[in-house]
Amino acid sequence: MTLQHLRAEVLAGVTTAFALAPECIAFALVAQLHPLMGLYGAFIICTLTALFGGRPGMVSGAAGSMAVVIVALVVQHGVQYLLATVLLSGLLMAVFGLLQLGKLVRMVPHPVMLGFVNGLAIVIAMAQLEHFKHDGAWLTGAPLYWMAALVAVTMGVVYLLPRLTRAVPPALVAIMGVGLVVSLLNLPTHTLGDMAHIAGGLPVFTWPDIPWNLETLRIIAPYAVLMALVGLLETLLTLNLTDEITESRGYPDRECVALGAANIASGLFGGMGGCAMIGQTVINLNSGGRGRLSGVVAGVMILLFVLFLSPLIEQIPLAALVGVMFVVAQQTFAWASLRVINKVPLNDVLMIVAVTAITVLTDLATAVLCGIVLAALNFAWQQARALYADSHIEPDGSKLYHVHGTLFFASVTSFLQQFDAANDPQHVTLDCAHLSFVDYSAIAALKTLRERYAKAGKQLKVVHLSARCRQLLRRAGVQTVTR
Repeated sequence: MTLQHLRAEVLAGVTTAFALAPECIAFALVAQLHPLMGLYGAFIICTLTALFGGRPGMVSGAAGSMAVVIVALVVQHGVQYLLATVLLSGLLMAVFGLLQLGKLVRMVPHPVMLGFVNGLAIVIAMAQLEHFKHDGAWLTGAPLYWMAALVAVTMGVVYLLPRLTRAVPPALVAIMGVGLVVSLLNLPTHTLGDMAHIAGGLPVFTWPDIPWNLETLRIIAPYAVLMALVGLLETLLTLNLTDEITESRGYPDRECVALGAANIASGLFGGMGGCAMIGQTVINLNSGGRGRLSGVVAGVMILLFVLFLSPLIEQIPLAALVGVMFVVAQQTFAWASLRVINKVPLNDVLMIVAVTAITVLTDLATAVLCGIVLAALNFAWQQARALYADSHIEPDGSKLYHVHGTLFFASVTSFLQQFDAANDPQHVTLDCAHLSFVDYSAIAALKTLRERYAKAGKQLKVVHLSARCRQLLRRAGVQTVTR
């Protein structure tokens, strides 16, 4: 690594840490936990995944999508049960990676990916609006004007500075510059210290103080499965996005194992669970972070904030952090998805909109799963409609059917409608050279067709079956004249 690359990685990590800290504090408060649990989780998960994960440049931490999942558990059973849940969810993540199931992310269609990105961009922007409130009420008067002005200044610096120089990350300059102005002029605006005090010591090994029995497993298992599902989905989708931005290839299975191990370590040292964070990842990439060092620096800086730098960090104005996150939301949103509305099929447009809306209104896991189901139904419908047949009478008086397409549960009806057993000649041949059999419904459809011709006193001959199809027919007990 050259000195220039080393400098870029370190500055990117420092910038990311400034954006990571308030998010993790906010998510800890959402989950009704002590802010230090969010910061400890961010330090452990960010550092370990950066060191051992499969996607350099990607940033993980105590994510909001997972914080929402555990609120009910914390309220009903307390922090110790949460730590046990984090351990179990980490174990599930690691097993997922060891079984090499990370490749399942390929099942996520591109419209679902666009909906995921757009939905998270909106969620990031909406989350910043909470900083325009105080004690649950919207800011008014001078505090509101100062907040809005400082946010605008921050965004202006982030957008304009790259036109002058790229020597330093614009987000870092914006945060430090606005913080310095607020401190020197003593401007009336909220700071990170108003959100929470972050001074603390090193994380301490803590074995969850709970009864280890089946009743405990019954309590924590549903939350652990949901945490693992949400964490894996957000991580793998963010990994795909990072691959696109950096034009390089990550290793999803390795990332899943590292994420699982990091969550186990976080649970053992009193931290929250976490996963990849798309906003902080975008900040890191835009600041020049491409390797493992930027993630390690970000994680270590979080720990330094807690141990030594809390008096300084707590003076950072929230307006500067809000401005940076607004820029991240704007840069994360896939604006290209709006420009292709009239150029892609309507069902793909509806899928993008649906996944975006579900992400905003519910959670990421629900949105992605709904998107995959919608995509699967749409694919099945399109494949069913694509099945067709042509036929002609052979010189010997028999009839030959050529069927094209895929025969599966959704196309069975269309397949059977192609034939006229009552009016066909005595001998009929079905050519399957261009027909694919997919499931048992396809075998049952062929069996039904044979029975129809047998009932009419006619003979059905099936030709050009693939070896796989012949094996399926034999196993299903379908006796058809074939060759």
